[in-house]
Amino acid sequence: MVDKNIDTCRDRVCELKLIGVKKSFKMGELIVPVLHGIDVEIHKGEVTVILGASGSGKSTLLNLIGGIDRPTEGTILFRDENIVKYDDKMLTEYRRKNIGFVFQFYNLVPTLNSRENVQVVTEIADNPMIADDALNLVGLEDRLDHFPSQMSGGQQQRVAIARALAKNPAMMLCDEPTGALDAETGVMILKTLMQLNEKLGTTILIITHASGIAQIAHQVIHITSGKVSKVERNDKRLNPGEISW
Repeated sequence: MVDKNIDTCRDRVCELKLIGVKKSFKMGELIVPVLHGIDVEIHKGEVTVILGASGSGKSTLLNLIGGIDRPTEGTILFRDENIVKYDDKMLTEYRRKNIGFVFQFYNLVPTLNSRENVQVVTEIADNPMIADDALNLVGLEDRLDHFPSQMSGGQQQRVAIARALAKNPAMMLCDEPTGALDAETGVMILKTLMQLNEKLGTTILIITHASGIAQIAHQVIHITSGKVSKVERNDKRLNPGEISW
């Protein structure tokens, strides 16, 4: 890996830029700082891994990028628009049009089959994929009518990925997408994300504490105690099957 902290966008297009982003939470009479001035850039069409231990602030950072929460201080530029200035309605539109979320525990509706779980999202998106097409892209063309209880954890996670993808989002934000899976199934999920990035050019952010996953990324952002401790680029990316868990 080569450290590229300075001028990381010289030969790339910035999708998202954070400048001096801080976040604190109020707990009773206490103010608890979580993020301490984050400066970082996310590049269009790349896989970025945000790597850090539990409690380092990486999930808080993902929530700010996704417009789920607001920073206490700082600027978040999405395609030169400062989303920090957005009101609640504008943030909802930002999430609806631009962000696809993938969570650790799938968050599928148990009473809906795979197709219907994806259609929940396509009904509110501006330019959605057909649900069956999104499921085909993640290799679930033979599970369209299956319910979550009839599928493995890896298959459920692929439904969740298809649901996020079906919005045609600018960015997919994946919060520990392999955290509830065994190593073999985790490799399959990472392969799916890499294939989507390569085929569709979707910008993908993966939050993880597993250092091996960093080896599949174009860019790795290390978060330590609420600060960016290091930014690296992989000169040679590994395939998911080659990484150490």
